[in-house]
Amino acid sequence: MPQVIGVDIGGTALKLGRFGGTGRCHAHLELTTPQPATPGAVTTTLLEGLERLDPQHQTSAIGVGVPGPADKAGRVARLAINLPGWRDVPLADWLEAQQERPVTMANDANCAALGELWLGAGRGTQDLVLLSLGTGVGGAVIMGGKLLMGRLGIAAEPGLILLNPSGHPCNSGNHGSLEQHCSIAALKRLSGLEPAALAERAAQQEKTALAHWQTYGRHLGMGITSLAYLFTPERVLLGGGIAGALPYFRTALERELQQRLLPMFRQDMAVLPCALGNGAGRAGAARLALDHLCQPEDGPPEEEI
Repeated sequence: MPQVIGVDIGGTALKLGRFGGTGRCHAHLELTTPQPATPGAVTTTLLEGLERLDPQHQTSAIGVGVPGPADKAGRVARLAINLPGWRDVPLADWLEAQQERPVTMANDANCAALGELWLGAGRGTQDLVLLSLGTGVGGAVIMGGKLLMGRLGIAAEPGLILLNPSGHPCNSGNHGSLEQHCSIAALKRLSGLEPAALAERAAQQEKTALAHWQTYGRHLGMGITSLAYLFTPERVLLGGGIAGALPYFRTALERELQQRLLPMFRQDMAVLPCALGNGAGRAGAARLALDHLCQPEDGPPEEEI
């Protein structure tokens, strides 16, 4: 059974893992992302990591998660807002020229969703929405066991859906997006505290902290309501740094879902924390590589939703 490498490119760390076909991680490695994280510097560090993880080139393919949209063919990193110079970077071509094995790419949130579907909290289901609650609100949608990517390969950015047209401006040009209500920055605007500090105060039953988490849960519940009406997922998975505080905002979130969703749309839908933590991205990138190996060499990839 072939082994593959999964890579998760982040602004602070590059996470690599060597996986077998059943999902077993045989080896893993984490490297500090070079600063500034230009395409050339990141590629150089990544190549060093690949050589350390698999010096004999025994793996059959490489999958890479990038912090922004990739083209539908999985060849070009189109844009990474938080990394300098990352616009239309042909990363797959660069890596293949050095590694002499196939490389494919996808958005990092898509990779995290694939990882959770394969080995984590999404196992046993075919339809899920993943939300990554952190610096921004990233996400991905899987329907019928396949990523929803759309005609341009960049569909499903749930953090950019509208929540309040009079809300705080978003980098997307929108106002009042889900991201502007449920990111770390949004939580700090609401409470004046970092999520960890706010969670610590909530653990001590401080009323103001608990009220802030209830507000956060209401906002997130409103966003999930819209997503549930669109996709009717069996599971909504919450990841990212804020997801660890789920016990403090779950009640408010579920109350919103009960009030706003018709029963048939919330039937059998569960909201769960992600199970793989920081390892979801590289696991999903490995799954991406395995799926790429299974595609017909001369034919088009299996049609995506």
